[in-house]
Amino acid sequence: MTGFRVVRHPEAFQGSLGSKKRPRVIDNGHLEWVRTLPCLITGLMPVEAAHIRYAAPAYGKGEAGMQKKPDDRWAVPLSPAMHREQHDTNEVVFWAKHGIDPLQVALALFNCGRDHEMARIIIRSARERAKEQRA
Repeated sequence: MTGFRVVRHPEAFQGSLGSKKRPRVIDNGHLEWVRTLPCLITGLMPVEAAHIRYAAPAYGKGEAGMQKKPDDRWAVPLSPAMHREQHDTNEVVFWAKHGIDPLQVALALFNCGRDHEMARIIIRSARERAKEQRA
């Protein structure tokens, strides 16, 4: 009896565009550092590292999906109360209400090399812009 073997092509089952699903990038050091910063909305401490979940192709950020956190570079410091509110409401509406682009802030924080002074400037600037928009 002669047998045969089905060989799967290496690009089979990679999605409609042939792209592999990229694993989540975890950076615990970055999250620990984010937790040392003041809240992006209130300026208060203590904070939690809050992940931004919505997709923003202009920033190169895809959808996180249900029960899956985005990469850790998409985290900003939020007080526990603000973090709960972020999760309890439509996230896009939450950030619009506070007048802050969290993706811009998250990228700036991730790229500032964990420089506390620069991070405080980034957060203060975002809060001031939000305050000006509300006035």
